[in-house]
Amino acid sequence: MKQYRYLYTSPLGSITLTASEHGLTSLSLPEYKYDIPVSDDEFITKEPFETVIEQLDRYFSGEPVQFSVALDLLGTEFQQQVWAELQKIPAGETRCYGDLATSIGKPSASRAVGAANGQNPIAIIVPCHRVIGKSGKLTGYAGGLDAKAWLLKHEQAMSSDAFNLQPPAHVEPTA
Repeated sequence: MKQYRYLYTSPLGSITLTASEHGLTSLSLPEYKYDIPVSDDEFITKEPFETVIEQLDRYFSGEPVQFSVALDLLGTEFQQQVWAELQKIPAGETRCYGDLATSIGKPSASRAVGAANGQNPIAIIVPCHRVIGKSGKLTGYAGGLDAKAWLLKHEQAMSSDAFNLQPPAHVEPTA
């Protein structure tokens, strides 16, 4: 199966996009802590990513975006259930792990929900950054807590029309 890869320049730095012939397989922020497998049958090209690039451009410019790209999410049935629920969280809002566990009908599965959330391969579009601890504190994020905080503030600003954010201190702004 053909695999595609593209580096997208964002306010957070270079985001790695990967796709199969069926859809987007990953969207990884610069600080992403998991390895993205490289296929021998991989092509570096912008072509299969045109829609996601256009939608990311709008997202990062502060326009509300309803992402509508084909996803090729590979995971267990439980992970798929959690990832589908993540996509229901509106921009500018957050949920805690317990809320997600309850919403999928497994109120005692907060830790398992957290593990599935942490294995989400498609950041931003499957918005795992919108999940916080029960106390309201930011908790682990594969893209780094600075990026998580920036994404949440960015989305709150989009919702409140107060858009004027700077990238996290450790990230070099891009032109």
